[in-house]
Amino acid sequence: MVRAVSRWQLFGLAINDVIGSGIYLLPAAAAALLGPSSLWAVLLAGVAVSLLVLCYAQASSYFDDPGGGYLYTREAFGPFVGFEVGWMLFLTRIASAAALSNGLAEAVTHFWPSAASGAIRIAIVVGSLAFLVGVNVVGVRAAARTGVFLAIAKLVPLLMFIGIGAMFVDTAMAAPLAAGSVFDLPLGDLGQAALLLLFAYAGFENLPAAAGEYRNPRRDVPFALLSMIATVTAVYFAVQWVALGTLPGLAESATPLADAAARFGGGWLALVLTVGATVSILGTNSNTIMLGPRYLHALAMDGYGPRALASIHPRFRTPTVAILTLGAFSLVLALSGSFVQLALLSVVARLFTYIGTTVSVLVLHKRYGNQPGAMQLPGGPLIPVVALLLSIGLLASAKIENLIAGAIALLIGAVIYRFRRKPVASA
Repeated sequence: MVRAVSRWQLFGLAINDVIGSGIYLLPAAAAALLGPSSLWAVLLAGVAVSLLVLCYAQASSYFDDPGGGYLYTREAFGPFVGFEVGWMLFLTRIASAAALSNGLAEAVTHFWPSAASGAIRIAIVVGSLAFLVGVNVVGVRAAARTGVFLAIAKLVPLLMFIGIGAMFVDTAMAAPLAAGSVFDLPLGDLGQAALLLLFAYAGFENLPAAAGEYRNPRRDVPFALLSMIATVTAVYFAVQWVALGTLPGLAESATPLADAAARFGGGWLALVLTVGATVSILGTNSNTIMLGPRYLHALAMDGYGPRALASIHPRFRTPTVAILTLGAFSLVLALSGSFVQLALLSVVARLFTYIGTTVSVLVLHKRYGNQPGAMQLPGGPLIPVVALLLSIGLLASAKIENLIAGAIALLIGAVIYRFRRKPVASA
């Protein structure tokens, strides 16, 4: 494949994949669970997710090949564990693409009520998926440029919200030192809030999936991941601060950023935030459809599934069949109305992949840690171990139906694994 994506394009892609619809719902949901302590919770969540990001950054510094968590666990623990992680990653991507397509239709109902149902809603779902699939078939460079454009477009409304809203913040409600001690977080709701905040920060794990198409993946992927998590944590904290300080009754708001913006900026700023939510969802789905098929392609290269999924388009040099396959499954799911169960599955599936990667880092460091250019984490195994314990704790806080759905998915993956064919030789 052509190595065409630079480090700053990767940074844009990472921002694009993490800042999605969650930031537009996070302030109210976090405030409902944790009250004013949500300000500290957002910051703590960013620090906690940074530990996971560091594990992915270290693992990515060992390889030029695509696959992400699938590659890392396969190299550390063999083909079966690697396959199960890759399988769960792919299922998460299908569910995400379907959810985001529906979410896009929901977002525009604020100023286009007809999009709530019927032919217009179907046209939005089909049109958005078809557009993004087409962009990705043409090439990763086009997809990266689209992703960077959308990343900028989604950040501008948030920065306007922060910049204008900061002048109207009531510090009695939102001053960091007045928001309660970090130790006063309500323990009863902490598990649910932690899952909510994790998924607001999630998506970073997708960036290494297309490493084979990046210009210098061992150097640029760690740079993009670490720069992204610092930027996202700062933006999320600032957004939560402005929302808490400008919108009384934040916890009851269905559209917290638009409602807060309307109070201190008027209807025009509320419209900007609504459009920003739409662009944000489209941007995140762009990354989902770019990076999701790389998991399927990597699995097919290793002999899992139809051989056609391992093919590369002779002109565009992209895994076209894998892209079309993810797009087709996502479209069927998005139009079927049966997304809820797969959305629940994606919660557990993502945590399984985090656990697999954090454990694999401990093994891979012993094997590849001394090679030139390898990233060295401070404290040796301390960060991966803490990240592993964090992931296990979050998994334990998931609802039993989510855990059962995850177990069923793993069993289906084990059946598929049994029918492995001969791997495809790399071109």
